[in-house]
Amino acid sequence: MAKAKKIWMDGKFVNWNAANVHVLTHTLHYGLGAFEGIRCYRCEDGRSAIFRLPEHTERFFASAKIGLIEIPFSVDEINGAIAATMKVNGLKEGYIRPLVYLGYGSMGLFPKNNPVRVAIAAWEWGAYLGEEGLKNGIRVKISSFARHHVNSGMTKAKLVGNYVNSILAKKEVVASGFDEAVLLDTEGYVSEASGENIFMVKNGVLKTTPLTSILNGITRDSVLKIAGDRGVEVKEERFTRDELYTADEAFFSGTAAEITPIREVDLRTIGRGRPGPVTKEIQKVFFDTVKGKNKDYENWLWYI
Repeated sequence: MAKAKKIWMDGKFVNWNAANVHVLTHTLHYGLGAFEGIRCYRCEDGRSAIFRLPEHTERFFASAKIGLIEIPFSVDEINGAIAATMKVNGLKEGYIRPLVYLGYGSMGLFPKNNPVRVAIAAWEWGAYLGEEGLKNGIRVKISSFARHHVNSGMTKAKLVGNYVNSILAKKEVVASGFDEAVLLDTEGYVSEASGENIFMVKNGVLKTTPLTSILNGITRDSVLKIAGDRGVEVKEERFTRDELYTADEAFFSGTAAEITPIREVDLRTIGRGRPGPVTKEIQKVFFDTVKGKNKDYENWLWYI
């Protein structure tokens, strides 16, 4: 990955290579921590804008609350630190990673008095699933790993340990020659991908998994708004893998993946094997928005 100059750690900037933690950091061993993924885009007027920063910060604090972690900074302080991290690194656009974790202290499952640490890093990061994937779509596979049960993995939180599930699913399908994994929920319905929400289109109707077993994606919410404003019928309801196979179109949404079309699932071609009209329209509106070209959703941009 591309290195930047500085990382914000507990209220001050340190050099990239000096942003280290003790090997006995509690979160490193047991996975209790929370993080966010945020993108900043360079707009057509040359300014930089963070996409839906307040919503990301709100979810960051909500994830920490679910994990019984009290972030030792205010929302305003975190927002300011995020903007400052972009500026101090001279980045006009890039990916931003806030992380709250439990530091070195007692070991064992119960963190007695371990310090709560916060870090914010930013770096240049292109299309997560590839520029070719953004343009022509990717090949995906249903994973043998099920998504967390809603009462075990705390699916509304971006908790560090939750992503072991995603890593295993992703490694499994990539080893089989696919680009991304789709996980089913514990009842066998389509949940989400390893790091993205999923949408399918059938007969002009846009469908996505409801907020049951999935993370409440901020890009997902943006897609729902964009589609609704353009008169696309939207349904938030569960669907099965075989219903997905027969979709006319399908795509992923996420901060890293942005709007990535799906052209194949489990060796079944989706639609005509290329991005369809609904996918392309939503993708265009999304990228026009984050680049400052579409003023309909300018309130989603936090200029720095």
